[in-house]
Amino acid sequence: MIVTLTPNPSLDRTIELAAPLLRGEVQRATSASQEPGGKGVNIVRALAASGVNCLALLPGDEDDAVLVALRAQHIPHLGLSIGAPLRSNVALTEADGTTTKVNEPGPPLSRSQLADLSALTVAQSEGASWLVLAGSLPPGAPADFYAQLTEELRRTYGAAAPKIAIDSSGAPLAAALAAKPDLLKPNAEELAELTGRSDPDSLEADPGLAAGAARTLVEGGVGAVLATLGSKGAVLVTAAGSWLARGPRIEARSTVGAGDSALAGYLLSETAGAAGPDCLQQAVAHGAAAASLPGSTVPALSQTNPNAVVVTALAFAKEN
Repeated sequence: MIVTLTPNPSLDRTIELAAPLLRGEVQRATSASQEPGGKGVNIVRALAASGVNCLALLPGDEDDAVLVALRAQHIPHLGLSIGAPLRSNVALTEADGTTTKVNEPGPPLSRSQLADLSALTVAQSEGASWLVLAGSLPPGAPADFYAQLTEELRRTYGAAAPKIAIDSSGAPLAAALAAKPDLLKPNAEELAELTGRSDPDSLEADPGLAAGAARTLVEGGVGAVLATLGSKGAVLVTAAGSWLARGPRIEARSTVGAGDSALAGYLLSETAGAAGPDCLQQAVAHGAAAASLPGSTVPALSQTNPNAVVVTALAFAKEN
């Protein structure tokens, strides 16, 4: 069982444009779609599409549009009633795959609601192989919410606690380092911010430099770092080594949810007993498949092509 917690979920609306986005102008869309979203929700959608035993935890009332959509799609989930509507996010995708996102802040959760959400997560994580803490936090939530929850889970279950993966950004991601999660999944921008080693463009351009930055996190106690580098692929760094995976050239339609699908592919392979490089290969295959699909559509395993992903061992590069 893979469990995810998305404390700030959303209804994700994607609008496809035939021409580049023009600020201040009126443009007609070629299509529009909406899906229940948020990082952990997207991960469970991808896992469920491949028949993996999984569960999405999130705040939200039973009649909220996000939970209604999850039920309609038969996505395994459990919501915590909060008496307030969840947020909506809008993504504008251009013909070349360029994506502009506008994300609402989401409803604030009280201290008692956050405590209830933590208790629900701990209870539902019993016997799970992985717990994924994913996405932004609701307004007003403490930045170390994920770190606190990780520590509570490990106190509760000890050696039987599930592995912890964290996919967030900003202060919540930085604070999570103190909990030494089993897996971090930053993108290039988040990796640069976490390590202070370089700017995101340099990390994307030089996977060896990205691996060197990720290595500092592993040396600090993080179990593994899966760093997605956009069209350049992804790197995986563990105590055993580091690898680069490059996917096939694709016609990108939307990058919304591609990173979430990459993490889903990694976890899918890891829970099946695959070695690190094979997990990385499936992660990039999932991410590439997601980017080639419209809107925030997530791929099933059958829609991915890991054989087209090339994985190589990687030496670390250092900044001058």
